[in-house]
Amino acid sequence: MANTIHVDVVSAESLIFSGEAEFVALPGEAGELGIYPKHTPLITRIRPGAVRIKVVGREEEEFVFVAGGILEVQPNGVTVLADTAIRGHDLDEAKAMEAKKLAEEQLVNKESKIDYAKAQSELATAIAQLAAIARLRKAR
Repeated sequence: MANTIHVDVVSAESLIFSGEAEFVALPGEAGELGIYPKHTPLITRIRPGAVRIKVVGREEEEFVFVAGGILEVQPNGVTVLADTAIRGHDLDEAKAMEAKKLAEEQLVNKESKIDYAKAQSELATAIAQLAAIARLRKAR
């Protein structure tokens, strides 16, 4: 059996993924992270984007969109604690486009710094979700 690492992707709502993987890639705070079995322990924030999991025995990668959160890596386990997580097959391009449009409108009509910061965050999440959808389409 190949070297594997246990992966859990959890959101506030539910457990999104739990299983053995050969590799995990996700958007870290300082750039894209690749995690293999026996990785050095690490805790870092993650940015909105795609978590790609190479599941043992499957050709296609498991794909989960996260809207930020925390990553904990131990030599035999990876835990992604996501603010929000959506399985790749549940992503909705129309909703993401609408969220992007609304955030852009809020940025143009900014009323306070709090509204501006929230709109920036929503825009970044919508753009990351659209990029994740494009990446998922390419993988298929």
